[in-house]
Amino acid sequence: MEFEVTILGSNSAIPAHGRNQTAQLVNVGSSSLLLDCGEGTQIQLRKFKTKYSRIDYIFISHLHGDHYYGLMGLLSTYHLHKRAKLLTIYGPAGLDEIITTNFKYSNTRLNFPLRFIATNPNEKELILEENNFKVFSFPLKHRIPCTGFIIQEKQGMLRMNKQMLLENKISIEAINTLRSGKDFLDKNGDLLYLVKDYTLPPEPLRSYAFCSDTIYDPVDLVGYIKNTSTIYHEATFGDEEEVRAMETFHSTASQAGKIAQLVSAKKLLIGHYSTRYLDLEPLLLQAKTNFQNTFLSEEGITYQID
Repeated sequence: MEFEVTILGSNSAIPAHGRNQTAQLVNVGSSSLLLDCGEGTQIQLRKFKTKYSRIDYIFISHLHGDHYYGLMGLLSTYHLHKRAKLLTIYGPAGLDEIITTNFKYSNTRLNFPLRFIATNPNEKELILEENNFKVFSFPLKHRIPCTGFIIQEKQGMLRMNKQMLLENKISIEAINTLRSGKDFLDKNGDLLYLVKDYTLPPEPLRSYAFCSDTIYDPVDLVGYIKNTSTIYHEATFGDEEEVRAMETFHSTASQAGKIAQLVSAKKLLIGHYSTRYLDLEPLLLQAKTNFQNTFLSEEGITYQID
C-alpha cells in the first residue's frame, strides 16, 4: 500500500528563502490527508501537481496563522470548482467559528458538505478510522492548545507463501480464506489448509507522527509516539538558540534528533525552520548527532514512510 508524505511548506512563521509555511500532504492507499495548511498551500498543491481534489481530510494542529492561514483559500477554491463530496476538518475549538465567520461575511454558501470535528489538546485520542489506516491526535506543548497527529497503517490481508502455492494447487476460495487469517475447512468441516503453513509473517506496520510546534518534551511526547516508524518533528532553531527555543516553546535540531532516538523511530524529518537560517545543512548535522537517519523536509519532495 502506498504510504508517503509530500512536503508543501517547511518554514516557520514567515515565508522566506523560497520556503513556505507548514503544510504536508500524506497519501495512504487511495486516501489523501492534508496536515496543516499554511499560507500558500493551494499554490504549492498546484505547483507540485498533486491530486488535491482527492483530499477528504484536513488536520490543523493549532491556531497560529502559519499553520492554517491557507485554509480559507483552499476551501474557496473547492467551492469554485463545484466540489460535491464531503470534506472533514479536524482542528482546535474555535476554528469552526473562524471558518463560519469568513463565509458569513463573504455571503458564501458552500457547494459541498463541510464537517468540523474539534480535537482534544489534553489527551491522545483515536479520531479517524478507515479500512486501511487510522489517525490519532495527541497533545503537544506549545504556547496555545496544539495537537500532533499519528497516521497508522492497519493490518491488511496476510501474504501468501508462493513456494507453497507452487507445490500445492489450491482454490481461490481457499487462498482468500487463508489470507484473511482463517484456516480453510472443507464442506464437511474438516481441516484442509492451515494459515501457518501457507502464509508469511505480516510486514511491520508503518506509521507517521506529525509533531508540528512543540517545546522539547522527552517524557510525554515520547510516550505518545513511541515506536512510530517515521516522525516529523519541528526544528525551528539551531543548538546555539536553545534558550530562545525554550522561551518560545519550540525545539532545536538536536532535540528533534533526541526525540527520534527515544521513540525508536526509523526515520526523522525535521522542519519548521526559522527565517534566520538560509543554509539548513547545520541543522541537519546537529539533528544527526543524536539520530543519524535524519532528513531535511524539502518542499516538493516526497518521502516514503518506512
